[in-house]
Amino acid sequence: MKYQIDTIPVWEALEFRGACMLCTLRAKTETDEIDRVLGASVMEPDVRVRTNERGICAEHQRMMFALPNRLGHALLMDTHAAEVLKKLEKIRRIAISGRKPAVRPLSARGSDKSTAGALRKLAANCVVCETIQSHMERYLYTMLHLWKTEPKFRQQFAESKGVCILHAADLIEASERHLNAKQQKEFVEICLNLLSDRLSEDEKDLNWFTQKFDYKNQHKPWGNSKNAIERTVNRLRGNCLGDVPYEKPKK
Repeated sequence: MKYQIDTIPVWEALEFRGACMLCTLRAKTETDEIDRVLGASVMEPDVRVRTNERGICAEHQRMMFALPNRLGHALLMDTHAAEVLKKLEKIRRIAISGRKPAVRPLSARGSDKSTAGALRKLAANCVVCETIQSHMERYLYTMLHLWKTEPKFRQQFAESKGVCILHAADLIEASERHLNAKQQKEFVEICLNLLSDRLSEDEKDLNWFTQKFDYKNQHKPWGNSKNAIERTVNRLRGNCLGDVPYEKPKK
């Protein structure tokens, strides 16, 4: 276990006490990776080669475009576009020759053995997504390792706000590989109880949020309902509404 690399971010995400500690880890990893790719790494040969080959998805293109580094973004996309042009020319020649059908039957529509399929493959990958996924797999293991070996972590997790539905599924799936049968049973029970309890709290607050629009309740306190929409949606679908789920470093 690489303490500095793996355990500290997990502890920090738990102590942040966001709606889902794994959403916190993912958002922080995503921001760091965008900054890394657009920063000094933009001139590193291995980064450029991988970006040229794999590309970057639409969502991470939007995040890059929002940052004040147009030159770094342009450099990445310039060489990636040149690489795509080479592949596109090969697809064009084969399509014109008639050696590959333009489309496949519905039963094989996901295949790249057609002109349409080959074109979709050109935009199917993202180096940022792949790096985030690699980090998240390690964080899942680290979180389960800490839960298994650190009583303090186990207690704080049981008292935390839990995780969203999608990350609960990831944790439970990972627990099959990293915990024994007894540990897995206990972990799954705690994880699902947390999810159920926290979603019930979110829904209760959301219900009160809707009732506050009734004139009879306009002078009653909001309680914890003002951000109930964000909390409920983020619990159901993973973090997608509201502020970033981690504390940004002060500049």
